[in-house]
Amino acid sequence: MVITIYYASITATSTLESRQSSIINCLASLKIHYELIDLSTGQGLLDEMRQKVGDPKAMAPQIFNGDQYCGDFEAFDKAVEEKKIKEFLKLETCQNQSQKD
Repeated sequence: MVITIYYASITATSTLESRQSSIINCLASLKIHYELIDLSTGQGLLDEMRQKVGDPKAMAPQIFNGDQYCGDFEAFDKAVEEKKIKEFLKLETCQNQSQKD
């Protein structure tokens, strides 16, 4: 599975930019492959992301592992603090399933 981050390359606040950078830098430092989907590049991408999240008001960044929703920045940040980033990203589950197959 690929970690997917819905983000906005055009940000209105420095907080949003900082949060997105924090996620990207953390994943890069852990050598976790990820894909970025820029909400600024397509009209329907925001609606797509909100539908997947299940919240019509959800804002970037939002993180997925394949089709599985992992969470938003606050959940990501908490997982980092608790040293549970692999669990948050559902990487442990994917590895266990691969070993069973």
